Amino acid sequence: MTEENKSIKKFPNSGNIPKLRFSEFTGNWIKYHLKEIAEKANNKNNNNKISTVFSNSAVQGIVLQSDYFDKSIANKENLEGYYVVEPFDFVYNPRLSSTAEVGAMSVNKTNLTGLVSPLYTVFRIKENNINIPFLEYLFKSKVWHNYMRSIANYGARDDRMNVRSDDFYNLPLTIPNFSEQNKISTFLSLIEVRIQTQKKIIEKLETLMKASRINIFSQKLRFKDKQGYDFPDWKKLKLGKIGNFQTSSIDKLSKENENEVYLVNYMNVYRHEDINPSTIKSFQKVTAKEQQITSCNLKKGDILFTPSSETPDDIGHSVVISENLENAVFSYHLMRFRPKIEIDILYSHYFCNVPIVLNQLSKFATGSTRFTISVKSFSDVEISLPGLTEQKVIGRFLSLVENKIDTEKQILEKLEFQKKFLLANLFV
Repeated sequence: MTEENKSIKKFPNSGNIPKLRFSEFTGNWIKYHLKEIAEKANNKNNNNKISTVFSNSAVQGIVLQSDYFDKSIANKENLEGYYVVEPFDFVYNPRLSSTAEVGAMSVNKTNLTGLVSPLYTVFRIKENNINIPFLEYLFKSKVWHNYMRSIANYGARDDRMNVRSDDFYNLPLTIPNFSEQNKISTFLSLIEVRIQTQKKIIEKLETLMKASRINIFSQKLRFKDKQGYDFPDWKKLKLGKIGNFQTSSIDKLSKENENEVYLVNYMNVYRHEDINPSTIKSFQKVTAKEQQITSCNLKKGDILFTPSSETPDDIGHSVVISENLENAVFSYHLMRFRPKIEIDILYSHYFCNVPIVLNQLSKFATGSTRFTISVKSFSDVEISLPGLTEQKVIGRFLSLVENKIDTEKQILEKLEFQKKFLLANLFV
C-alpha cells in the first residue's frame, strides 16, 4: 500500500466505484462525511472590515454581487452579520432553481476575500488528500442530491432548502485517492475550457452576423457582381407598392364551421419558429369558412408580421414562409404580406428583422396599454430594395454565416451533453 493510500480514511463497506473510470486506477473509492474533510467557516465581518460582497450563482459560481446584479444589494453600512469567504472556501446557497435543484454549491475562485449572506453556509477543506477542483465537479454532479432532499425540511418557503447544520455536515461523499481525483478534475476542466471556447466562437459569429446585417441593409457594405462591377442602386419603395397586406378573421375559438385547418398563431411568429409543411402538422387545428381559408392561406414568399405588442419597440416580429402550405392559415393576431414582385426568400428572411425596418414600424404604432400598426401604416413603411440578383447574393452570404452559427451551436450542444454524461458517470 502506498503512502498516499495509507493517508486515506476508510469506512466499512466502502466498495464503491463509478460507472466510468480511467483504466490505470483500481480499488474502491472511500466513503467520507463532509465533516471529516471540511470545517465550518463561520467567521463574521467584525467592525465592517470587509466591504466586498459575493453572490453564489448556480451557473456562474462565486461572483461579485455588484457584477451579478449590476449593483450591490447588501447594505454596506451593516455587513457585520455576513460570513467571511476566503479563496477556495466552498459556499452553499440553499435557494432552489432549475439549475440548482438542491441549492448551489460553489468554490471561491476569485482570489478575493469577501462576504456572503448569513443565509449561506461556508466551509473549507481541511484535509490535504482532497483535490478542491475534484470536489467542485462532484458538487456539479447530482450524486449528493438525494441525501439533501432526504434531510430537507420544507416549510413556508419552498424555494429554499431548510437543512440543519448537523445534517448538512453529515453529507456522505465517496472519493478516490488523490491521483484519481486529480485525473478526473483535470479531464473535466479540459472539457469546460473547450465549452467556453465554443461559446466564444458562437458569440463572435453572432456579432459578425449582426454587424453584417446592419451594414448590408444600410448599404455601408455592398457586393459586386460576377464580373466585379457594382450592382445598380437600390430603389426606395413603400411596402404597399411591393406587395399587399392581409388581415385575418380566424380565431382559435371558432367552432361553428366545418373546414379544419392548421393555425399559425402570434407566438409561432413572435418566437421566429420554422413554419414548413413538416412542422405545421404539430400546430393547433381550428375550423374556418371556405372564404376565410382562401383569403388567409399561406404561400411560398409570404411574410407574417406581429402587428401588436405591449411596447412599440416589440412590434414587427416576422417569419418568411419558404414553401407552400396546404390547409394552413394565419390567426387574426397576425398580418400577412404577399409580394407582388419576385423577392428572394432568403433575402426576405434577413431583411424583415433589421433595425431599419423595425424602427419604422415602432414609429407607426398607436395605443396606450397595447400598441398596434394598421394595414395602412404597414403599407407606408418605406424600404430600399436591391435588384433580385443582389438580393440572392445577400441572402446566400447571410445564410452561410447563419448555417455556420447553427453548426457551432450543435457542437456546443454535444460538448455540453458530453459534460453532463461524464458528471453523471464519473462520480459515485
